[in-house]
Amino acid sequence: MSQITGETAARRPEPIPVTLLTGFLGAGKTTLLNRLLQDPGLADTAVLINEFGEIGIDHLLVQHFDDATVLLASGCLCCTVRGDLAEGLEQLLRRMDNGVIPPFRRVMIETTGLADPAPILHVLMMHPYLVMRFRLDGVVTLVDAVNGQSTLDEHPESVRQAAIADRIVLTKTDLVDTPARDADLAALRRRLKALAPGAPVLDAARGEAGAAALLNAGLYDPTTKIADVGRWLADEAVAAAEAESRAHRHDANRHDDRIRAFTVATDAPVAAAAIDMFLELVRGTHGGKLLRLKGIVKLAEDPEHPLVLHGVQHVLHPPSQLAQWPDDDRRTRLVMIVRDVEPAVIRRLFDAFMGLPALDQPDGTALSDNPLAPATLRR
Repeated sequence: MSQITGETAARRPEPIPVTLLTGFLGAGKTTLLNRLLQDPGLADTAVLINEFGEIGIDHLLVQHFDDATVLLASGCLCCTVRGDLAEGLEQLLRRMDNGVIPPFRRVMIETTGLADPAPILHVLMMHPYLVMRFRLDGVVTLVDAVNGQSTLDEHPESVRQAAIADRIVLTKTDLVDTPARDADLAALRRRLKALAPGAPVLDAARGEAGAAALLNAGLYDPTTKIADVGRWLADEAVAAAEAESRAHRHDANRHDDRIRAFTVATDAPVAAAAIDMFLELVRGTHGGKLLRLKGIVKLAEDPEHPLVLHGVQHVLHPPSQLAQWPDDDRRTRLVMIVRDVEPAVIRRLFDAFMGLPALDQPDGTALSDNPLAPATLRR
């Protein structure tokens, strides 16, 4: 991990948080975005969309800068991006830095309904300049309450959109007006909880999907500037969902049953070389199947300053170290969301790099099912 001098770090602006708004066709992104654009909580926010006409902002327009940028009454800067996202973000920064447009404190990007969010996240993690100016705050995925089950059944991209979410927004719940639809909605909620156990599910029709609930989902609490690792990792929720899933039989032909969310944890300090080689091997072997990775690592070389990891598929965001542990939980914890990979494969690989003894299958099953076994041995 490259070091930054204090002088350079002092000159560098604080990274601008980015929220990615995704969801399958017909999920209601346009309706939600139009509502959010009137929310004072999005003041000083730049919203990147495909076309102005799709969201009907004429009644919200205050100032027209050019064909691609308007300023709304809420203080939100609304921009269209017709070409390359990286180029659009760079232009936005240049225009702000040069005083052409008002300054903004956050960015929200709306994807198309068929989009796989991963390439957009790759831009934010890999671009040599943008990675210094922006940070991913969260992925917000919209799911249609009426057609969500069939969409997840028929379109694997919608499953990926839900699986990597930090927040899930259920739309059109006001159309759930029969006992049969009530039952379908309850089943959909269970399904989404299994797909993304760390993501709160919000009901748009009940007003739960406002700016305050959707934004600030990243590692740092914006009010204290202190890392909130437990909220960001949501590793306890993931572990609980994984334990519950063991009791149910999976259908390998169902899209979301091919996706697993799980945690890998250890109390022992981890050598920097070991975690680096482990991640390289996982990304090299299972990169396309590693939908998302979040983690905090207790380094053997510097145990008082944990390393924070965030990756999507084969791309790993430049790691950063915290000034101190934010709470009493000082374990290494990795939360992974994978497709077509058994968690046991990743865990065996992790144990090998950590130098932990391998258990044979009967012993491993006995420990997993034994509530009296030490937590570090239960998987």
